[in-house]
Amino acid sequence: MAPAVSCLLLAVLFAAACRVIISSDQMCTEKEVNKTYNCEYLGLREIPDTLPSTTENLEFSFNFLPTIQNTTFSRLINLIFLDVARCQINWLHEDTFQSHHQLNTIILTGNPLIFMAETSLNGPKFLKHLFFIQTGISNLEFIPVHNLENLESLYLGSNHFTSIELPTSFPSQNLKVLDFQNNAIHYLTKNNLDSLKKATNLSLNLIGNDIKGIEPGAFHLKSFQTLNFGGTFNLSVIFKGLQNSTIQSLWLGTFEDLEDQDITSAMLQGLCNMSVESINLQNHYFSDISPASFECLTQLQELDLTATHLQDLPSGIEGMNSLKKLVLNVNKFHQLCQINAANFPSLTHLYIKGNKNKLDLGAGCLERLENLQNLDLSHSYIEDSDCCNLQFRNLSHLRYLNLSYNKPLGLQSQAFRESPRLELLDLAVTHLRVSVPQSPFQNLHFLQILNLSYCLLDTSNPHLLAGLPDLRLLNLQGNHFKDGNIPKTNLLQTVGSLEILILAYCNLLSIDQQAFQGLEKLLHVDLSYNNLTGNSISALHHFKGTYLNLAANSISIMPLHVLPTLSQQSIINLNYNPLDCTCSNIHFLKWFKENLQKFEDLEEMVCATPPTLKGVKLCDVKLSCRITAVGIFFIVVFLFLFSILFILSVKFFLRWKYQHI
Repeated sequence: MAPAVSCLLLAVLFAAACRVIISSDQMCTEKEVNKTYNCEYLGLREIPDTLPSTTENLEFSFNFLPTIQNTTFSRLINLIFLDVARCQINWLHEDTFQSHHQLNTIILTGNPLIFMAETSLNGPKFLKHLFFIQTGISNLEFIPVHNLENLESLYLGSNHFTSIELPTSFPSQNLKVLDFQNNAIHYLTKNNLDSLKKATNLSLNLIGNDIKGIEPGAFHLKSFQTLNFGGTFNLSVIFKGLQNSTIQSLWLGTFEDLEDQDITSAMLQGLCNMSVESINLQNHYFSDISPASFECLTQLQELDLTATHLQDLPSGIEGMNSLKKLVLNVNKFHQLCQINAANFPSLTHLYIKGNKNKLDLGAGCLERLENLQNLDLSHSYIEDSDCCNLQFRNLSHLRYLNLSYNKPLGLQSQAFRESPRLELLDLAVTHLRVSVPQSPFQNLHFLQILNLSYCLLDTSNPHLLAGLPDLRLLNLQGNHFKDGNIPKTNLLQTVGSLEILILAYCNLLSIDQQAFQGLEKLLHVDLSYNNLTGNSISALHHFKGTYLNLAANSISIMPLHVLPTLSQQSIINLNYNPLDCTCSNIHFLKWFKENLQKFEDLEEMVCATPPTLKGVKLCDVKLSCRITAVGIFFIVVFLFLFSILFILSVKFFLRWKYQHI
C-alpha cells in the first residue's frame, strides 16, 4: 500500500496547475525602441495611436491610405524615414508634411498617384530621397519642386516616361542619383541632357529602356559617375552618342531573356573618343575577339565580361596596364592559362566564378600577376590532387582567395606557401583531402577568415588548424565529429585568437566541458542545427558577453547548473528547440522571464510540451507550480497512513523482541 500511496503523492507533487497568459499582440512591430516600427501588411486605414511621437522610421507599406492629409502623420513629427509603398494612395493634399522638418526619405512606390499638391512636400528641411517607382507618372511636371533643393536621389522606375528632361524649375544641383529604369525612353536629346547640367557626378540609370537614338553631341563635355544603359540592343548607338563624355562607370550589359547582339572590334572603336574607367558588357557575345578588340580599352581600370561566351582571351593584347579589376565569370575556359594573364600585368582583382567547363588550374598561369590581391575561382569544377603552390606561383601579395564549391582538392603541408599574406581563404563545399598530419595552413600567419564548411574534413586531426595565430573567424559548418562529440583534445585548441566560431549542422550530440578551453576571445558561437541538449551548455562556462546561437537543437529542459553560464552571455538564440513548459523546467522559465533582453527573436521561442501549451510563446506562459488543495489532502492522508504504519511497525518490533528474550 505504501509504494502505491508514494507514487500517487509524487504524481501530485510534480503536477502543475498551468495557465497561459497571452498578451495582445501589438499592431506594429517595434524594431528599435521608440524609434523604428514596422506596420506592413496589417490592412490599416490610419496611423495607430500606439505609435509614440518619438518614431523616426516607419515602414507602413501594403496598408490602405487613399488620401494623405496634413493630419495623417501630424503626431509623428520626428519622422526621418517613411515608407508608404502600395498603400493605394491617390492624393497628397496641401502641407502633408509641414511639421516633419527632419524627414529625409519618402517612399511612394506602387501607389496610383493622381494628384500631388504644390505644397505637399513642404516642411522637411533636408528631403534627400524620393521614390516614385511604379506610380503611373508620365510627366515630371507632376512632381512638386518646392522644397527639393537638397534632393540627392530620385527614383522614377517602371512608369510611363518618354523623356528624361527635367523641368526648368527643378532644383538638380545636389542630385546624385536619377533612376528612370524600365520606362519608355528611346531617344536622348541635347535638351534632355542640358537639363541635368547643374548636377555633378550624377548616376543616371536608363536600364530597360532600349535606347535607339542619341542626338549627336548630347553628351559632349558632360561628366557622369555612372551611366546604365542595360538592355539596349544596339550598342553602336550608345558608343556614338557618348562621344567626348567622361564617365566613371558605364554599364552596357544585357539580360539572358533578351535578344543578344554580337560585339565586334569595329563597334568598340567608339570607346576611343570618350573617357571611361569601368565598363560592364555582361551577357553579350564577342564574335571576333582579338587584340584589336582592346585597342580602345587601354584606359580602363575595371572590365566586366561576365557571360560573354569566352573560351579564351587572345595573347598580344597591349596597353592594358591600367586595368586593376577583370571579371570573367560564367564563361567557358578550359584552362586558367587561356585568359593570358600576362596581358593585364597590373591586375589586383580577378574573378573567374561559375565557369561552365571544368577549369584546369595549370601551373604558373597567373605568375605574371605579381600585384594580384583578390582571386575568385569558385563554382568552376576545379579538381586537383596537389593544390596550390605550383598553381599560384608568385602570387605573394594575394590576400583573398575563393576556391569554394569546387571538386576535391588535395592539400599537402604548407599548401599555400606561395601566398603567405592571405587574410581570407574560402574553401566551402570543396572536399579537402589532407594526406599529411601537418596543417596545410601552417604558414598563413595573416589569415583572419577561414571557411571550411562542408569540406568533409578529418576533424580528429588535432593539428589541422595549427599555425594560424591571427585567425578571427572559423566556419566548420557541416563537418562531422566522431561519435557526434567534440572531445577535450581537438583541432580548435590551436586557434586561440578566434572571435567567431561556426559549428552549425555538425550533427553534434555532446561537447566535452574542456573542449573550448583556450578560446577566451570568442564573441560569437554558432551551434545551431545540431542535436545538443541543455547539459552541453556547460562547455561554454568560461565565455562571457558572447552571442550564443543554439537554435534548432534538442534542448527541452535547461538544468539549473547551466543558468549562470547563460547569464554571462550577451545574446542567446534558442529558437526551434523542443522547450518544456512544465514545472520540470520552472527554474529556466523563471530565469527566462527575468532576462528577456538576452534572447533573440522571442516570437520563435515556443513550447513543445505539454500538449496543451504546444506552440505557445514562452513569454506568454505563466506556470503556477504550487501544491493544490487536492495535493494537500493527499499529503495529509499519506502522513496519516505513514504514522499508523510506523506505530504498527514499532509495536510489531517490540512484540517480536520480547518474544525472543
